[in-house]
Amino acid sequence: MELGLEGKRVLITGGSRGIGLAAARGFAAEKCELFLSARSKQRLEAARTSLIAEFGIKVEIHACDLLDNASVIDLAARCGDADILINNAGATPTGPIEAVGYADWREGFELKLIATATLTREIYLNMKQRRSGVIINVIGNCGERPDPEIIIATITNTGLMGFTRALGAASPEFGVRVVGINPGPTETERLVALMQRKSADRTGEAGRWRELVAPLPFGRPADPAETADAIVFAASDRASYVSGTIITVDGGVAARGHLF
Repeated sequence: MELGLEGKRVLITGGSRGIGLAAARGFAAEKCELFLSARSKQRLEAARTSLIAEFGIKVEIHACDLLDNASVIDLAARCGDADILINNAGATPTGPIEAVGYADWREGFELKLIATATLTREIYLNMKQRRSGVIINVIGNCGERPDPEIIIATITNTGLMGFTRALGAASPEFGVRVVGINPGPTETERLVALMQRKSADRTGEAGRWRELVAPLPFGRPADPAETADAIVFAASDRASYVSGTIITVDGGVAARGHLF
């Protein structure tokens, strides 16, 4: 299927690993030009080396802490000509309300909501002037299925879903689309580390973590590439009439109302 993405400039936050890196690979396969942002310069350099070696495309890297507003504005200035923005960064502190404190709430809201809104605004203003562009917000399905064990993410993700719908309702007037992607449990480094700790607590063996995810749909978490495929499609010409909505990629978890 021709997606019409060749030559597009794509900015991906959190692009050095997990879903962000999988999305980078998906866009690279479509011959896009990539701008990758993450906190770790070392991880970004490794991602750039791998992507150039495999796909032969242009990759710029921008080490950036999105908790610093000046860094967000600078990133937007350096990548302001992006045709596609993938807001993927924003791993919020985990735990129920009893386990998270003021600093955790501030970090979660500033990273997942404020930084995303700030970067989006800056890039969106440029897209409006050009009357073209796509913004994809990678959110998380606990915005649909509230989870008390990740209370901060539940609230921030709910907010980002509303942000996506609101902006995506107005943006087509200026030739811009805004779409949300809600992944469910996905086999990233972060998920594996969390499940290994849970497995060690419950079974005494970190290596038995896959037993804990066996009740998930299809008996496993999603592969990052499965979410990345949805991101790439949503950003493509094949989804040209899709805006202001959320695409859920969780195997049906949110629809059935519980995780396990």
